[in-house]
Amino acid sequence: QMHLEESGGGLVQPGGSLRLSCAASVSTFRLYAIGWYRQAPGKQRELVATFSRDGSTNYADSVKGRFTISRDNTENTVYLQTNSLKPEDTAVYYCNAKTKILSTIRDYWGQGTQVTVSS
Repeated sequence: QMHLEESGGGLVQPGGSLRLSCAASVSTFRLYAIGWYRQAPGKQRELVATFSRDGSTNYADSVKGRFTISRDNTENTVYLQTNSLKPEDTAVYYCNAKTKILSTIRDYWGQGTQVTVSS
């Protein structure tokens, strides 16, 4: 049974940094993809950064050069280092894992962690 648990959110001033963590209950090697999405009030959930199974990464244009996704496979944990935070980065950040069996892709979500960027 897949379980994802995020941590590391909080209140930070513009220009500050936070490191988000996502602990998965299964080996990240087994996953089709794993990464981070976010949802701001009144907006749709959007991709922030993800790892594909081959290890390649994908970032939203709005975070390129500021956010870095990384992982510790021995701990089944994925991190999101967020730097130079802006008020528009304020959102609930969700960890997402995807499994693929034959042609069926299934999504799993964590409970989310709030990031608030404000002075």
